[in-house]
Amino acid sequence: MDARIDDWRAFAPLELHPILAAALEEFREHGYHGTSVRDVARRAEVSLPMIYYRFENKQGLLVALLEDAISEVLHRARLADAAAEGRVLERFANVVECIVLHMTHRAATAGLDSELRYLEPANRKKYAALRKELEELLLGIIEEGVTQGLFEVDRAPDTGRALLGMCQAVAAWFHPGGPLTPEEIADRYVAISLRTVGARVRPVPRSQA
Repeated sequence: MDARIDDWRAFAPLELHPILAAALEEFREHGYHGTSVRDVARRAEVSLPMIYYRFENKQGLLVALLEDAISEVLHRARLADAAAEGRVLERFANVVECIVLHMTHRAATAGLDSELRYLEPANRKKYAALRKELEELLLGIIEEGVTQGLFEVDRAPDTGRALLGMCQAVAAWFHPGGPLTPEEIADRYVAISLRTVGARVRPVPRSQA
């Protein structure tokens, strides 16, 4: 993840090490289980020892891709939260918008979430901790909204997990050539999310501002 990102809404083309770019394509086409290190080496046009030297094994390739994706969305979500300057409705709308924008602009890497079952225990624990940080960021905003009387939910943790799962699922069906832009999809998901938390007042969608 590029720590130089300072605009959470701006997405430059994804830049990956050539070996990781090759691994991503192989995983997307054949799945983690159906991909071999030799397949990645052939696509990347490098030697097997080069891959083992830089990433140790196939698991290392998956871990690098997953951690880069979750680190980027977490970094962007924190920027989106901070941009609202404490205003709960805007914090909530910004973070939801940010996550959905990430799931569309970075659908290729975000979609690797489906390969989590192949992570070894230590790697799964590390990745789960990063996902937990994103979940807790959203949960904290929801709880603050409830405290201020802006949101009405029965169980904030369940609501946060449901919303996060809904947003993350966008990566599974989004297609760049579809009828809606990432921004339009994000606006729609913000509206759905605000209704889900029973928001009493709703920010104007960015597309209508």
